[in-house]
Amino acid sequence: MAVDFSNTEVAFKSKSDRELKKAYWLFKMVASPTVVNVGESLTNFALACRLPIRWAVKPTIFSQFCGGETIDECDLKIKQLEENNIGTILDYSLEGKNTDDSLNATTAEVLETIKKAKDTPSIPFAVFKPSGIGKFEVLEMANESEGKLIDEESKLDYSLFEERMDRIFSLGHELGVSVFVDAEDSWIQDSIDRVTERMMEKYNKDRAIVVTTVQMYRWDRLDYLRDLYQRAKEKGFKVGVKLVRGAYMEKERERAAEKGYQDPIQANKEATDRDYDLALKYCIERLDVFEVCAGSHNEKSANVLVDLLEENNIHKADNRVYFAQLLGMSDHISFNLAANGYNVAKYVPYGPVRDVMPYLIRRAQENTSVAGQTGRELKLISQELERRKKS
Repeated sequence: MAVDFSNTEVAFKSKSDRELKKAYWLFKMVASPTVVNVGESLTNFALACRLPIRWAVKPTIFSQFCGGETIDECDLKIKQLEENNIGTILDYSLEGKNTDDSLNATTAEVLETIKKAKDTPSIPFAVFKPSGIGKFEVLEMANESEGKLIDEESKLDYSLFEERMDRIFSLGHELGVSVFVDAEDSWIQDSIDRVTERMMEKYNKDRAIVVTTVQMYRWDRLDYLRDLYQRAKEKGFKVGVKLVRGAYMEKERERAAEKGYQDPIQANKEATDRDYDLALKYCIERLDVFEVCAGSHNEKSANVLVDLLEENNIHKADNRVYFAQLLGMSDHISFNLAANGYNVAKYVPYGPVRDVMPYLIRRAQENTSVAGQTGRELKLISQELERRKKS
């Protein structure tokens, strides 16, 4: 039976009137491409000049989309979500750091999130971005050479990336915590997939500790998923997979045109939606191998998964199946699913305000560019404020 996502009383029961009005104001701001572009320019200028921005950012866009500046600062958000039967995925959201010191520091922080998950029942997963623990240019070279790097420095850097991956999954395996590997640009994704699959083969014998992310706005990903299933069957390991639509479309199309290779992105949104729902069906019908997380802000796909569970006689609380959304967005999906007994978790980004700014800028840009996303948020918030006013 489909879940009703229009119930705003459930969707926003954790927010006060003041918090709802602030959220409305923020979504109103990011609805304007002009405001977002000007804001990005001003923020980049302030960051470059080391101007203080924390006072303006932390109580506004940061508090909407982030849990805190440290793991401990996220405790309040973790508790609020737990009270509504929603899990937390702590996401250390630093981007663009590329030195050995920063890569090692990010790895150490990811290990701390795994330990936090072990001690906190409402944290079902940890997560990391591969380019946060490996040098981007080396991952790109490994992608082009299919892992056969020639110069010694690059071979060492790629080896260090694999070692950091292994440290993360070794601890996840030891503590029984599954870890998501976030998806990246297509021109480094193959090099990440190769290492991730080796880690699956090593650590996913009994359950999915290693969870890859598959971006279904790429036209080749359904075939990749099928091939991955066959390799898992042959070698005897479980496949953890988080299914998302994708986050880098404009950049992917521009690079393909510039470099003269085939555009890796689907021809249109309809094709992406089709493949996303087909991927859900493929995984749910093969839960002997797959454990799946549907990372989606799409109501239709959420109900496709709801229907698939019912059709395949899979309990809604089966821990092999999760729904996930980002903190501060699509609460009407997260809270209504959780209220109906499904497994739901929110990505909760955290990190020092200054370092998390690239993530926040990207979040604002995505809200502006995704058709209907911001309008939907504004409409639902308005409906709930009106409902409260009447009651």
